[in-house]
Amino acid sequence: MPDLTGTTALVTGASRGFGRGIAAALAEAGAHVVGVARDRDRLAALRDLLGDAFTPVVADAADPTIAGQLLDTHRPRTLVLNAGANPLTRPVQHHTWQTFSRNWEVDVQHAFHWAREALLRPLAPGSTVLALSSGAALRGSPLSGGYAGAKAAIRFLMSYAAGESARDDLGIRFAALLPMLTPATDLGATGVAAYAAREGVDVDTFVERLGPVLTPERVGEAVAGLAAEAGPHGPAYLLTPAGLRPVD
Repeated sequence: MPDLTGTTALVTGASRGFGRGIAAALAEAGAHVVGVARDRDRLAALRDLLGDAFTPVVADAADPTIAGQLLDTHRPRTLVLNAGANPLTRPVQHHTWQTFSRNWEVDVQHAFHWAREALLRPLAPGSTVLALSSGAALRGSPLSGGYAGAKAAIRFLMSYAAGESARDDLGIRFAALLPMLTPATDLGATGVAAYAAREGVDVDTFVERLGPVLTPERVGEAVAGLAAEAGPHGPAYLLTPAGLRPVD
C-alpha cells in the first residue's frame, strides 16, 4: 500500500469516474485530498464516503484564477489534473468548430493553467503533477472531434513542464497518464456505445473485444503508487488493467 500519510493531494474532476477513484485511493494511502469539481452533490457524496480525509471545493477547474488560488491555499504534494469535457461522439463532418474544439478549451486549458501555476509558485521539491491524457492520444479517436489531439497536447504539456522543472532545478515531477478506453466511466461508456454502433456490433460484444476493463479503482491505485514513489517519473505512461507501461 502506498504511504502518503501527512501529505496533501489535490484532484480536479474529483466528483466522478477516474477522478473519484483517484481521490479515494489517495485518501486510502493517507493523504488529505482536496477534490475540485462543479457538481456539488457528487462532491458531497464523496465527502460522506471519505470523511475528514476529503475537502470538497465546488469550482470550475478550467477557470484561470482557481489554480493559483487553490495551490496557494493547499500547497499539495500531489496534484492530479483529471478534469475535462465529454466529447460529442459523431463523425468529423458532423462537428462544428465549437464542438470539435471543446476538449482544447476545457481539458488542455485546464492542464495549462495548473501546470503553469505549479511551476510559477513553485510547488515544493518532491511534488508530483500527474495529468490524465488518453490512449486516444496514441491511436486517434475519429468519433470524438478534437479529443485525441487535445489529449496528445496534454501529454506534450507535461513533458514541457518536466523539462522546465529540470532546467530550473525545481524538483517537481510531471507525467501524463494515458488510460485505455473503458466502459467503466460515463465518458468511456459513451465512447464504447458510439464505436460499437459504428462497427455494427452490440456493446457487450465490443467490450468483450476490448478485454479486461480498466476501472476507476485501478486508476486510483496506479496514481497513488506513482505519487508515493521517490525519484523521477517517465514523461508518459499507458494505463491498462495490468498496470502502467512507459510510453516513449
